[in-house]
Amino acid sequence: MSFRRSSPRSRTLTLIALEVTLTIAGFRISAQPPAGAGGPGGANGASGGRGRGGGMGAQPDPVDFNDHTGFVQIFDGQTLNGWDGNPAVWKVEDGAMVGTSTVAKPTGTTFIIWRGGEPADFELKVELKQEGVTGNTGIQYRSLNITPTFGRGPAGTGGRGPGGAAGASGGGRGRGPQIVNDPHWDLSGYQADFDFINRYSGQLVDTSSTRFILTPRGAMVDSEEGKKAKLLGSLGNVDELAGYVKINDWNQYHLIVKGNTLIHILNGHVMAITLDNDTKLRTMKGLIGFQIESNGDSRVSFRNVWLKTL
Repeated sequence: MSFRRSSPRSRTLTLIALEVTLTIAGFRISAQPPAGAGGPGGANGASGGRGRGGGMGAQPDPVDFNDHTGFVQIFDGQTLNGWDGNPAVWKVEDGAMVGTSTVAKPTGTTFIIWRGGEPADFELKVELKQEGVTGNTGIQYRSLNITPTFGRGPAGTGGRGPGGAAGASGGGRGRGPQIVNDPHWDLSGYQADFDFINRYSGQLVDTSSTRFILTPRGAMVDSEEGKKAKLLGSLGNVDELAGYVKINDWNQYHLIVKGNTLIHILNGHVMAITLDNDTKLRTMKGLIGFQIESNGDSRVSFRNVWLKTL
């Protein structure tokens, strides 16, 4: 899927539409229009962005990722208390939860699961790092503790092989030897994606249904029962959004999940917004977990995990 570059005025209108949609969904998130762009009824130039009556008003400050007001820390940085993962894969190093795969002992696809509850409406803030070209990771949420039906390669393999429901989009990720993991550490449901080659980072995946890649990076999507998902608008150029993702370094992932609205923010940039109106396929609460998916040398790390119930 590709998105065309838009004019300053069309970007302004898109931002206004986005703000209205989020307000209806119960959020109040404002976005500043491009420099020099006039608001509705306003003029361009030095006073750009001002609409009828002399102005749009003061713009809100950016969200501070390190503001943890109302949040609780669900990973203590020293132990895996409250978390459930394969002890041969997961351990704590230097204040981070680390999953490791090697050529000799590849992990395939497995998760470490937070057993402290099944949040419905929440915000989650976490820092993550992906290392190793054979692997990828993601944040699972509103998920069930069952093996996914979609998005995996041949039975028991690591990654999204040719058996995945996404066709060309899903093939080629992590194909490798047969790896059978304990289903006790498997999850199916929504995932905020992240991968080393940075093709998918930020998108929303639903591994519990044929929708699979439900919302690509840079898209705002509406999913309705019995219908093909609709693109409501673009959140920016997909290549530019990819430029905000850090490889072999720490990234700040912020999820806002309320009702049928799912928002993925990566390093301060909105990557995907989903309005899931499919009452048959959507989930309204479930488990949170972190993934490692690899058939060779790979390492994923998570730290500073904060959760706020909405």
